[in-house]
Amino acid sequence: MSDLPPMKSVKRWLVTTNHKDVGILYITTSLFFLIFGGVLALLFRAHLWESGGMQFGGSALLSNDQYYQSVSAHGLIMVFWFLSPIASGFANYFVPLQIGAKDLAFPRLNALSYWFYLFSGILMGISFFQGGTFSGGWTMYAPLNVPVYTPAIGATAGSNATILALTLFVVSITIGSVNFLVTMHRSRAEGLGLWNIPMFSWSWLLTIWMMLFAFAALLAALLLLSVDRLFLTQYFATDQGSSLLWAHLFWFFGHPEVYIVFFPALGIMFETFQTFCGRRLVGRKWVIIAMVLVAVQSFLVWMHHMFLSTINLPIKTLFMATTIGISLPFDLMVFALIYTMVKGRVRFTTPFLFSLGALVLFILGGITGVFLGAVVLDYEFRGTYWVVAHFHYVMVSGVTALFAGLYYWWPKITGKMYSERLGKLSFAVYFVGFNLLYFPMFLAWETPRRVFHYAESAQLYHQMATVGAFVLGAGVLLVFITLGKSLLSGPDAPDNPWTFSRTAEWAIPSPPPLENWPNRPSYASGRLEFVDDAPAATDGGVAHGATATAEKHEEEHADHASIWPVGIGAGTFVFFLGLSGITPYVYSFVESHIHSDVGDFVTLASAPNQSIVYPILTALGLGLMGITLFQFGREQFDAPEMAIAERWPFGGISNEKMGVWVFLASDVVVFGAAIGAYIFMRIHGGWHNWHLESITMAGLFNTYVLLTSSFTVILAHVMAERGNKKGLLGALSATVLLGFVFMGVKAFEYSSKFDAGHYWFSGIEYSLYFVTTGLHALHVILGLLIAGFMIYRVVSIDAYLEDHMPVEYFGLYWHFVDIVWVFLFPLFYLM
Repeated sequence: MSDLPPMKSVKRWLVTTNHKDVGILYITTSLFFLIFGGVLALLFRAHLWESGGMQFGGSALLSNDQYYQSVSAHGLIMVFWFLSPIASGFANYFVPLQIGAKDLAFPRLNALSYWFYLFSGILMGISFFQGGTFSGGWTMYAPLNVPVYTPAIGATAGSNATILALTLFVVSITIGSVNFLVTMHRSRAEGLGLWNIPMFSWSWLLTIWMMLFAFAALLAALLLLSVDRLFLTQYFATDQGSSLLWAHLFWFFGHPEVYIVFFPALGIMFETFQTFCGRRLVGRKWVIIAMVLVAVQSFLVWMHHMFLSTINLPIKTLFMATTIGISLPFDLMVFALIYTMVKGRVRFTTPFLFSLGALVLFILGGITGVFLGAVVLDYEFRGTYWVVAHFHYVMVSGVTALFAGLYYWWPKITGKMYSERLGKLSFAVYFVGFNLLYFPMFLAWETPRRVFHYAESAQLYHQMATVGAFVLGAGVLLVFITLGKSLLSGPDAPDNPWTFSRTAEWAIPSPPPLENWPNRPSYASGRLEFVDDAPAATDGGVAHGATATAEKHEEEHADHASIWPVGIGAGTFVFFLGLSGITPYVYSFVESHIHSDVGDFVTLASAPNQSIVYPILTALGLGLMGITLFQFGREQFDAPEMAIAERWPFGGISNEKMGVWVFLASDVVVFGAAIGAYIFMRIHGGWHNWHLESITMAGLFNTYVLLTSSFTVILAHVMAERGNKKGLLGALSATVLLGFVFMGVKAFEYSSKFDAGHYWFSGIEYSLYFVTTGLHALHVILGLLIAGFMIYRVVSIDAYLEDHMPVEYFGLYWHFVDIVWVFLFPLFYLM
């Protein structure tokens, strides 16, 4: 289907793939989760009115478990389901407009990314009704993240659902990151070099590069945690370095996440300061360089979150130095904003007030963070409300800038203006509430975080913070009232209500038309123009021989609607919901096969109850996923590349090929984390105290099998290039056959270990073996499914004989799977 239903139709929002529609979906959904997480915060702040919990008629407002669940869920929802997604909503809507693109490179994948996000949030919400959601804190520290150490709540399906919801969310992020990277590197308007793209787009480009690798590390951590919880492996349930392993994996994601959250907010601050100060950002090139340095350095400071661990002092000192170093580029950015304001003529509009407020709050958050960057002071402050206050001054200052973006782009999105008087009132209430909530936490710093028992001497500070929470909530409510009133009765917005705004989104009507541009946007003359013709292009990443006719042909036939992304999202949701409750069946299996020397890592006060509903949901979800993915692959959906575009430095490859390479880059991090976990745990357990006995000849045979399959994939590509249908079918069939041989040998290995009484839960070495090789086997299975689908397409419609590139893309994936095995073979069979 290519035509979109009207905006007021429910069907439109289920089938749309247009980047602006998807952006609106992201923004509205993230604002719902802001309310969800905010209500939880108000609930536990009310509970903290008194030391030991606010009392009503002799009973506390919240029970212990309810308090821990509220605090944990608040952190998870705000960090994952609100902060990054609302920025993604702005990026979906405005990055293609700012860079002159017609849409994202892969519109259906963009829609799929949103539906995975939505369904992951729904799964998170359902977890409250499955015996209780996860209660071990938003950082999910080991060993509290496994059931045996949190038996009251930890063994519930709700806790499992929380972990699976996060996993689905990370899959959404990965899909979106690949899509944006391909778009921003290969779909910029003619003449728009990377150096000259607007500051918000620059901030988002660096954000998604960080997302690609940071969230891959989190995905690996969540996969290991999921198999611990669902199948009772022992990654995070042993005394052989489990806590350190989780901390390394989580914080390798967690510290870049701070910048992933703050960079889009920073980009909005740059845009609004330029617009409302009436001048270009001071030191723009140096600011971009500083942002690049921060993006790179963000992966080199994660261990400062682990100063209280057993890591030796020289390493801690090194990471203290990197922590101080990463603050220096931020100093440059802050001074650039200040000088832009000093040298400009400031207009104190609502968006500018929120941006200025964000800058003030971020400075205070950064200064207080310096204390935590010093090892000695960190010993004193870690685990206290000082960390809570610092963290919120940094993260929620980002929220403040995101509200600036909401006000700034509201006229463009809706075509309506809002009341400046109400907008400024919302800022005043918000800013007062923010500081009344978080600043007293610095004064109550001795209070342990995540607990509701605190010294009587700190009660006044906590009561001030609780009042501040409700004032801040009133400020947010005023934002919604201001914008809601605008939507209902606000005056129509001009194309550019801010006058000095120079980015491309302000050059088109408010709201923008479906296809974005009246004619092709071009910066070839040094400024934005709309050209009617498209002359033949030269080298340098611009397409050759493009014509106006070809451009218009592409416009007319671009599709904007597909039902299958929402179907895939729904199927995955049902599958994950079913998985969340299958643990009792695993317990039954373990109890019937457990040995006396395994220990008590699966011993619970009471095992969770079995319910036949969950296995049914798992099977139903798997079936729905299979059907919708198959139809997604069959659907004829046209999303042509821009005929003329700036594509440096990726001018020599297609969108699809770059997308595969970028995806594989993230998969390298996933496998790297899994293999790193194996090496880390084996070193902690003693490298030579390895009791796993592998069948070396089976591993060697499988190595030859997979290497041979790489040659058959290459042969398939050659046959496709020659248009040889029989040769293509034969080579693909040989690849599938070799893949089945590999899986058959792997099944023989596994069954041999089962016969010897060795299971994935029999010890940490067996957990490492089964999970790492199993993750690789899962990739082989996915490859076999793709190859099988390609064979079906060749047989049914003679696919890939004219366009052979999909065979090459499949080959890239298959070669990657083979290369991973080359690393796994010596690790598990020779060492």
